[in-house]
Amino acid sequence: MRPARPGDPHPGLPDDLPFDLPDGYPIAGYRTGAFLGAGAWGRVHAAEGPDGAPAAVKFLGSARFSPGQRRTVARMARSEERFGRRADHPHLIRTLAVVTVDDPDRPGLDGAVALVMERAARSLQDVLADARPGTAVPDAERILTGVCAGLTHMHRAGWVHGDLKPANVLLTADGTAKIADFGLTAELEGTHAYAPPLGSPDHVPPEWWSQRTGPRGIAVRPSADVWAFGVIAHQLLTGGLHPFLGATARARSLAAQAYARGAAPLRLDEALPARWRPVVTASLARGREERDRVDLAALVARATARPARRRRAAVRAGAGLLAGALAVLALTGAPEPAGPTTHRAPPPLPGAIPAGADVPVAYRGMIEDAARRCPEPEVTPVLLAAMLKAESGFDPDAASPETGEYGIAMWTPAVFEAWAKAAHHAGPKSYLDPGDAIAAMGNYVCWLDQQLKHAGYTRGLPALVAAAYRTSDKTVEAAGGVPERVRPHVDKVIRYLSDYGGKSDEPG
Repeated sequence: MRPARPGDPHPGLPDDLPFDLPDGYPIAGYRTGAFLGAGAWGRVHAAEGPDGAPAAVKFLGSARFSPGQRRTVARMARSEERFGRRADHPHLIRTLAVVTVDDPDRPGLDGAVALVMERAARSLQDVLADARPGTAVPDAERILTGVCAGLTHMHRAGWVHGDLKPANVLLTADGTAKIADFGLTAELEGTHAYAPPLGSPDHVPPEWWSQRTGPRGIAVRPSADVWAFGVIAHQLLTGGLHPFLGATARARSLAAQAYARGAAPLRLDEALPARWRPVVTASLARGREERDRVDLAALVARATARPARRRRAAVRAGAGLLAGALAVLALTGAPEPAGPTTHRAPPPLPGAIPAGADVPVAYRGMIEDAARRCPEPEVTPVLLAAMLKAESGFDPDAASPETGEYGIAMWTPAVFEAWAKAAHHAGPKSYLDPGDAIAAMGNYVCWLDQQLKHAGYTRGLPALVAAAYRTSDKTVEAAGGVPERVRPHVDKVIRYLSDYGGKSDEPG
């Protein structure tokens, strides 16, 4: 769902939506207000009930859709209405009303399905946009406990969500987590249900990619929700890091599929707290049969349990007997207290920027964050720093009008737009903003490294990546290495990399 953008008459309103909604438009006794966001299937507006209670209205428009898409929208609306009327749990968003708009004077709106729902303050996608890699987001455990409770309730009632992802977990003003968006939710028929072949590539299980689509859609099981929970838990507890890292959603999905085939191990980030590793590991089990047997509620309860026995013993012992009490606890095997998960410092990265390097302090965290999001060992903070120094000398106002390149990473705006979509935070991004430029650069450099490896290159990757960034991966492949026209620039990158203590891995 694309967020609203301030400053326009209708902030964030996409140009291709088929209707304009006037403020105060009546829907099932509610009056609509500000535009909140839009996605592929429709848009969401704030609303108020007759008593002033806040709500949100999701419009699933059909005017611009093909007949097949209209059938899919109708099916999603029926699913959301059917489940929404039955949902009764503090960790599930309630659907308050579902109507079909009858307004012939507004052809784009006429016939749209409108769902009135509880309104939340923000989504987990918004929370993760502000996260620092390697550091758990605030209230991560409380959020995960709520999501687990809502998901467990759904599964025990015989339903599969089918599209669990950060954008579909909402937080109310008091921080309560509520699962939302039940358009793909389906009722179990024995061991599985059926849903349209839709979903978020970053949160669907590996078997989703090989599922056959039948007349009723694809078969979905609770194990798919368990997998998505594992991914979300890893993201929340590591500051947004996906357990299968890659520069793009496709690369991450391919990594997950390789893991599911047994071709790669599960590599959980070091920042993931030890007590949560059993939860994430079980949730991300390779086979759906293994995930079907996971008691998610029990695992989460164990991860979040506070050892009351230890607290009582410490109180009884008193300050004078503290050492003895600790000895008793050690003998009884009492668990360590869970402790906070919101202020953990990220573990040091390989290729960290040396303290005395000339990399501006303001950009170091951005560079380290960008490197941490890439699983390739060559893409280190010092490599990105060396490339930035060679590109712009760390000048955010650098410009080369003759080549159309601007900013600290010397992006061509059109190329930046393509790679900024994969950058960490949601909302508008600018190639002149150092944070946006460095995040997009990290994604692109990671992808280049992966492409060159797929082409068979194993040595001298830092130099080849720097050359590909200046030209393209195809140009490097065609040249069989660093093209001569960018050799001086690549030599600078390698020199700066050496100055920062990095290794070029070039054959001597």
